[in-house]
Amino acid sequence: MRSDIQTILEKGVADVIVRKELEEKLKSGKKLRVKLGIDPTGADLHLGHMVPLRKMRQFQDAGHTAVLLFGNFTGQIGDPSGKAEARPLKTQQELEDNAKHYIKQASKVLDIDHIEVVWNADWLGKLTFSDVTRLASVFTVQQMMERDMFQDRLKAQAPIYVHEFMYPLMQGYDSVAINADVELGGTDQTFNLLAGREIQRAYGQTPQSVITVPILEGTDGVKKMGKTTGNYIGITEDPKDMYGKTMSIPDNLIVRYFELTTNVPLEDINEINRQLLGGENPRNLKMRLAREIVKIYHSTQAAQEAEEYFITVFQKKETPVNATVISIEGNIIDILMVANAVKSKSEGRRLIEGGGVKYNGIKIENINEVIKLSGESILQVGKRQFYKLK
Repeated sequence: MRSDIQTILEKGVADVIVRKELEEKLKSGKKLRVKLGIDPTGADLHLGHMVPLRKMRQFQDAGHTAVLLFGNFTGQIGDPSGKAEARPLKTQQELEDNAKHYIKQASKVLDIDHIEVVWNADWLGKLTFSDVTRLASVFTVQQMMERDMFQDRLKAQAPIYVHEFMYPLMQGYDSVAINADVELGGTDQTFNLLAGREIQRAYGQTPQSVITVPILEGTDGVKKMGKTTGNYIGITEDPKDMYGKTMSIPDNLIVRYFELTTNVPLEDINEINRQLLGGENPRNLKMRLAREIVKIYHSTQAAQEAEEYFITVFQKKETPVNATVISIEGNIIDILMVANAVKSKSEGRRLIEGGGVKYNGIKIENINEVIKLSGESILQVGKRQFYKLK
């Protein structure tokens, strides 16, 4: 039990509010209701999304109840946290469709047969104007305006909409509706998570404890992992791509990724840190990291095959034996389209202009390049796609 509590309170954690309070709850033997709220505004998940889900799995392993709360009501408004402008509104149907994909992907980490799935439209959609007025009375306008993103908008003379003030109130009321003992979220959610404590107190419930988890940097090592920045590792990606992207992260993120994205125990991660400080080649530790990640979302065999592929292509500089064979000649962009290497001609042009296409090891720079079949040739697209032309 002690190791479970230590893992929950320390591994992959930014802050615990209030630590002593949560530690007492964990030691009490009570089966806690652990809430993770998700506005399913997108359908595909990456490693950054999995950080709070992995924390929830730790609670599951310790025997607590995981409550996965989908914001099919709040998601129509959009959380203003960290946003320089109001978010576009989503329909309830879009959110519910996305949530189905989310659950399927979350099953890679959660024990999906033992979770409680709830939808906040079930209660938020039934509140009367009187109910909303009572809820709004818990906070002042001054408290809302203290938030950094609203201050930034004021300075930029950008609009702040009244409905955006409602978001943390609704998220907090979610905790009342499900009687949450603990709520999980990223550090960018701190205000909303603390709002839940205040609203529960106002409605006569014991305030939830809060665990915030760090925001995972992407493969560039700088920006938050995200699809818009292109620095993400998707959990449904091909094992070879997942492995290769992991190998591209900066060395200074190795320990952080071990802690936030793998099942490696804390004591082993501490040893990995000691090895790095002692002069161990970061590449060796990064290869273990890549194996651990691929193993979680695919299999041990897939991780081994991805590693062999990486060694062949990137360390030995050899063409993989399983490269796709195509028999076509003509304009390079047409070839990329027929090979399904790109989704559109404009993507093909951007890839070529960015130096991402090579023919027999030579970078193609002309988007109108014409390829003629002559024996066996190798076309490389990006870092990990190879085609034999013959």
